[in-house]
Amino acid sequence: MKMHTNFLCALALFFSASFGMLQAQNDENVTTEFGVKGGFNMSNLYNNNADDENILYGFNAGVYATLPISDFIAIQPEILFTTKGAELEYNNAFVSGTGKFKLNYIEVPLLVRVNVTKNFNIHAGGYASYLVSSKVSGDGDFNFDEEINADDLNRFDAGLSAGVGVDFSPISIGLRYNYGLTTIGKERTVAGTTYTVPDAKNSNLSLYLSYKLN
Repeated sequence: MKMHTNFLCALALFFSASFGMLQAQNDENVTTEFGVKGGFNMSNLYNNNADDENILYGFNAGVYATLPISDFIAIQPEILFTTKGAELEYNNAFVSGTGKFKLNYIEVPLLVRVNVTKNFNIHAGGYASYLVSSKVSGDGDFNFDEEINADDLNRFDAGLSAGVGVDFSPISIGLRYNYGLTTIGKERTVAGTTYTVPDAKNSNLSLYLSYKLN
């Protein structure tokens, strides 16, 4: 809990410093924008050998700011609660059903936004996130719903982000893809053998709606 609190405090300080530094660069033609956003997630896991096509549906919600550098370019930091993970369907001669591996993160994307036209933008950058909870559940011949100790997994995740957005002020819609670079599982050594479970990384496609508050 202490680590979680320190992480949130660091985020607050980061936003305060960013806002003050970039607001000083604004002119009469560009203004800082603040808003709320939320949307729909389609997540899965991948490893170095192959992609996992078992999509887990979830959501994202949070706040954002658009901090102009010029009429066309802005820095866009966000703080989001987002769900990730994967779903596995199994069906054989003995058992059948669906298993879900769910990961809940506080995520901080930091993006460069380019306004291609007045109503259309592209954005790209990176994200860092902190795992707040995780669990596995199953439906079918075996039903279960169990929490996983998040300390048994990598608490921090990071990756690349890119997307597009369409603005209908004060409402905007967008599509974004996050490509994880950090393995979800921790590396362990047992009886001289080193392994990582789960040896996979996050992959997430988000469709979101945002609303400008100012």
